[in-house]
Amino acid sequence: MSSASVLFDAPGPRARLRHNLYSVLVVVALVGGGWWLYDAFAEKGQFTAAKWEPFLDSQVWETYILPGLQGTLTAAVLSIIGSVIFGMIFGILRLSDHAWVRGAAGTVVELARAIPVLILMIFLFAMFADYSLFPSEQLALAAVVIALIIYNSAVIAEIVRAGIKSLPKGQTEAAVALGLRKNQVMRLILLPQAVTAMLPALVSQMVVVLKDTALGYQITYVELVRSGAQIGASFSNPIPALMVVAVLMISLNMALSFLATTLEKRLRARKKGGGGAVLAADSILTDAAPGVDIRKK
Repeated sequence: MSSASVLFDAPGPRARLRHNLYSVLVVVALVGGGWWLYDAFAEKGQFTAAKWEPFLDSQVWETYILPGLQGTLTAAVLSIIGSVIFGMIFGILRLSDHAWVRGAAGTVVELARAIPVLILMIFLFAMFADYSLFPSEQLALAAVVIALIIYNSAVIAEIVRAGIKSLPKGQTEAAVALGLRKNQVMRLILLPQAVTAMLPALVSQMVVVLKDTALGYQITYVELVRSGAQIGASFSNPIPALMVVAVLMISLNMALSFLATTLEKRLRARKKGGGGAVLAADSILTDAAPGVDIRKK
């Protein structure tokens, strides 16, 4: 019996026929919808050469698209790095043995998750401008990055907490029995395994961060969506401009997903192959009982 048939009954001839019919109907519906959309755009003249010709001009790319792409990537990279760092910190704090630490970290996480990102960006942009906390040319970038870090670090904190708690308790108990301190258990035993387990969820959140950089459009931050809108206003081709922006954003998200998937496969392969370094017992046994030596003679 195959592993697939253990979880559910294998479909019979009539069920397979019905599934194939459903698949054909879905494909027909998608093709029909795509053709209707294409015909509607073509009827409005959205596919004429005049509307797409600006994208063959290098000046358009240098003036609009490349600066917007740079702005999107800059905000996304800074936000992802900050979100992962603070998410790890607050995720671990939520697992603290001290109730007041867990409570404080939980309060911060819940409040950060409850605030809409766009409202947070607008608030931070206004506050930074009023108090001159950043240079004027960096106000929008600072508001976008900090708002994304505040929100997404709260989400990543929950991912980290869930990933660590999903590990068997026996590993923690065995590590404590060997004399490891709690920070050593977290750093050497739990986090390396939890990172591999929660990597798909982290990738999904990174894609969310990349897409949410487009909200910076509302506070004058120069990113891809704003650049596309500027191209549409300058050349009277807003639909083609936004189509190009959509293709670029989808390509960035797919590249990020591919990179993370490749990393996950390598981590899992290394874990299965046992390629990690083996720690010597005397390098980690720091709290053993006096006079007890469990190393091999």
